[in-house]
Order: sequence, then C-alpha cells, then structure tokens
Amino acid sequence: MKEQLYTISVYTENNVGLLNRIATIFLKRHINIESLNVSRSEIEDVSRFNIVTYITEDQAKVVTKQIEKQIEVIKAYYHTDDETIFQETAIYKIASDLLFDQREIQNIIKDSHAEIVTVARDFFVISKTGRRQDTEDLYNQLKPYGIMQFVRSGRISVSKNKMEISELLTNI
Repeated sequence: MKEQLYTISVYTENNVGLLNRIATIFLKRHINIESLNVSRSEIEDVSRFNIVTYITEDQAKVVTKQIEKQIEVIKAYYHTDDETIFQETAIYKIASDLLFDQREIQNIIKDSHAEIVTVARDFFVISKTGRRQDTEDLYNQLKPYGIMQFVRSGRISVSKNKMEISELLTNI
C-alpha cells in the first residue's frame, strides 16, 4: 500500500496528559508526526487535534482506532489531502534595512501575497498563509537576504465532507 499524507482529526475532552498518550501511539509504531495543531473545536468544551503524518491507509485506520481507545477521545477521523481544505501560517523576521535597501524584498512580499505584520527599527515581520509549498517558496526566496527567525504553524484543516461529531454528541 502506498504512503501519503493523512490528516487525523481527533475530538477530545481537554485533559492533561492526552497529548503525550497520543504521541506515544505514533512512537510505538515508528510513525513521524509531520505537523500537530491543537485548538478548541466548534463544539463547546471539546478540543480538536489536527495531526499530519505520512503513512499508508492501513496505518491510518489502525492509528485512528488506537487513538479512539483513549478515554478522553470522543471521535477520530482520518482524511487525505483531497478530502480536506487546509492551510498553514508562517512568519519571517528580516532585518529592517533590507526592506528599504533591497527593492526585490518588496516585490517578493507583493508577489507572494504575504503581508508585513510589524516594522521595528531593527527588523520587520512578514506573515504568509497558504499551503506548505507556498510558505516554503517564500522562505527560499527570502533566504538569500538573510532570515533572522522563521516559524511555521501546524496544519489547520476542515474536511470537505460532513463529520457527524455534533450529532454524535447530541445523541450521547
């Protein structure tokens, strides 16, 4: 079976130690987590994990079932990239003098549809939201000018198809 990127969405109660137990499920199977994001969900008092990993569909099924065995987990789903709408955000810290001395930097920012978040005496910060390749492309364009700091968020995503989580909770 072919490996591909899967996004595993996990709806949970917000309890201490759950992240560690979920990470252990991946560790025991020698599966690397490419991206991880945890936030509140559309349901009050329910958190949502978005875990991105490069695995086979069989592995996605097994991992999802193992995650669902955790007491605090309400429901887990797995999706391919084609089944989700997803974004990441990256921020880049660059020396301020480059903004004024290197006209190309302004063109790179404009052409990539990035935005300047803040400008200070010594640095300015650019923000770019898009797919991983979009943030990587901007990184590669800015790298020759010197990036002081760089950070990228984990993937955030929603499924194209309806997930029955709200109905599941109302029936409990």
